[in-house]
Amino acid sequence: MRILHVLESLDFGGLERVVTDLAIAQHRRGHQVTVCCLHRTDGYKAELLAAGIEVVIAHKTGGLDLGAIRVLRRVARERRIEVVHAHSFMPNYYAAASLLALRGGPVLVGTSHDMGTRLANRQLRLLYRGSLLRTARVAMVGQQVHDRHVQMGHVPRHKAATVLNGIPVERFRLSAERRAQARAALGVDGDTLLIGAVGRLVALKNHQLLIEVLPALLARWPGLRLAIIGGGPLEAELAGRVEQLGLGAQVLLTGQRSGVADLLPALDVFAMPSLTEGLSIALLEACATGLPIVATRVGGNPEIIQDGTSGLLVPPADGAALQQALARLLESAPLRSQLGAAAERWVREHASIDAVCVAYDRLYAEARFSPAGT
Repeated sequence: MRILHVLESLDFGGLERVVTDLAIAQHRRGHQVTVCCLHRTDGYKAELLAAGIEVVIAHKTGGLDLGAIRVLRRVARERRIEVVHAHSFMPNYYAAASLLALRGGPVLVGTSHDMGTRLANRQLRLLYRGSLLRTARVAMVGQQVHDRHVQMGHVPRHKAATVLNGIPVERFRLSAERRAQARAALGVDGDTLLIGAVGRLVALKNHQLLIEVLPALLARWPGLRLAIIGGGPLEAELAGRVEQLGLGAQVLLTGQRSGVADLLPALDVFAMPSLTEGLSIALLEACATGLPIVATRVGGNPEIIQDGTSGLLVPPADGAALQQALARLLESAPLRSQLGAAAERWVREHASIDAVCVAYDRLYAEARFSPAGT
């Protein structure tokens, strides 16, 4: 098929990682794939180009940009696109607007990658719901995401489907060599216990809670270190809190990194203290690396982690529970090994990028033979 993916940005992030991996995998399976980014960004652009995938930048400016809509319409017409796949809310209504004048043209399929907190904005909510009149099917990245969007009336039940996120699992295989290289890259000694977290430094990721519980853990494991991998608007604030607590020698804020797969093997424990999640790519990547995980019981996290079997789940914003779960893993290497192995088995069976490609092929075919209104 001739597929056009539409997203806001190609900056380094979970949604952008998913779209990049999906586009590359579809290209390798023989589809003709184009990616259109509404805003001018780089991020994963070079990786897509290196894989032979065309990247079009729509140069969207503030407000409703008719020029960006015209770019999408031109690309869809000139590439004879059959399926437009919009990722998240703004791309969905831009894609829908661009297709209004293309009679008998491409079908529009959307994916909602999160729990839809941004739809509290009335204007965005109305634009998105209006765009669903031109959208044949909407995939949600987990059952929790699906149920929330349907129950809130954001997506009609008859158009809603569930397609789990997926990753190229082979990229994350753990080995002694990769662990040594990752530790060298982070400047961590071979025997040092290391907790790690991956994600944008924003309030909803709640990295500050990890920093707050660290002093109590250091009382039992004085050599313990924490690495927070990612960049974002709270970087300076988090760095300030680290200094206030006197943790400058124990906490590593790496800033934005593109090669997360090459850093994950350095970790002994993966922590995700988020207040909300869709179906987290960072969590899937930690599973594929075989890491023992502590994650909050929010969004799609319980769909990935079975508490006590493939990781530990704790309530959100509960520092005592987070500290207790981390301590449980730090004190038991056999438990870390057991949980990490179970997590790796699950992600290989349920969330590989190949499985996602098959699921989307099926959804595209269903959309092409179903009118948008049905």
